Amino acid sequence: MSTAQLDMRLMEHFNERQRRLYGATQALKYGYGGMSRAHRELGFDFKTIRQGIEDLVQPSMGDRARKPGGGRKKSVDISPEIPEKIAALIKTKGDPVKQLQWTHISIGKLTKAIQQAGYMIGKNIVNHVLWELGYSLQANKKELHKKSHKDRDKQFRYIDRLADGFIKSENPVTSIDAKKTEKVGNFKNHGRVYAKHGEATQVEDHDFGKIKAIPFGIYDIQQNKGFVNVGMDHNTAEFAVESLRRWWRREGKYLYREAKHLMVTADSGSSNSNRPNQFLWELQQLANETHLTIHVCHFPAGTSKWNKIEHRLFCYISHNWQGIPLISYEVILNLIGGTTTKTGLQVKAVLDRGRYELHKKPTKEQMYYVKIQRHRFHPEWNYSIYPDKDIILG
Repeated sequence: MSTAQLDMRLMEHFNERQRRLYGATQALKYGYGGMSRAHRELGFDFKTIRQGIEDLVQPSMGDRARKPGGGRKKSVDISPEIPEKIAALIKTKGDPVKQLQWTHISIGKLTKAIQQAGYMIGKNIVNHVLWELGYSLQANKKELHKKSHKDRDKQFRYIDRLADGFIKSENPVTSIDAKKTEKVGNFKNHGRVYAKHGEATQVEDHDFGKIKAIPFGIYDIQQNKGFVNVGMDHNTAEFAVESLRRWWRREGKYLYREAKHLMVTADSGSSNSNRPNQFLWELQQLANETHLTIHVCHFPAGTSKWNKIEHRLFCYISHNWQGIPLISYEVILNLIGGTTTKTGLQVKAVLDRGRYELHKKPTKEQMYYVKIQRHRFHPEWNYSIYPDKDIILG
């Protein structure tokens, strides 16, 4: 290996300033014509060698490669208006009080736009400017209902007190809700199951099926039992109460022979909402048929995940049928009915072929016969419906 090659190998371990100083030292060592020789053997530019010679007579800069302020200027320093230009390109939204701002423009599109405005900067600089301005990627945050329901914790405690009292007196306490509507057919169902390599279940490449299944669940908290009424039509208040009626006829009245009361916990939306009169009217019919006083407690809006049916029943059903195409109602019923847990959960599923009219509303005359008594604590969430003894059926 030649001397020049050894020098080149050595300089691979130097930083910019050290290479400059080494080239200057070699030029001075060679004497007359040393700069040309260093240029020829080491590949240094003459300006670099002259700068190295000047550096040799200057005090040491320690670990620095350049003097303070040396090197190429930052684009933002050359064009201080760049941050303002980038901020102007961002679509501004948010709360004017909190000055919340965000953008849906990607870094690539934002960089292209600023380049078209005459600024030759790259993605890294744009990203750094956004960070300096306080911008970052933001996801949606569920906060809107938290401020409007200051008594939601009190509602949870109120529900717990009522439930404990009914359970001690051997009256049923149920949690009800409708699970996500599923399409029936050979469609993809999220999740994975064990299969031999290359033998995964093949499903349709689209899910435009019109046949649907609406699982409406009733979870018996005391018995740790689930009952799911799988509808074929629409998720209405009439369907919700019919599901509760089927549970009582097939299970409830045999488990609670001496019961006089039925407690129902539900969220504040969908078919079992606390707002439409149809739900109240249907509950009145059920109370008349069963001779039960039905006590309903709704969870505040945005807190439905605290309803026990969500994490005591529905999550296990979803886990049990994950990765399995729901090709027929029979498959759906069997998968729901086969759901079990280590704590002894038992689930029964039935098919509801009934038709349920959308936007159905009771008349004012019918609502006159709804014997409802609202509780003192948040009457819009908590109320009791008493059977009308004059028209009790059976």
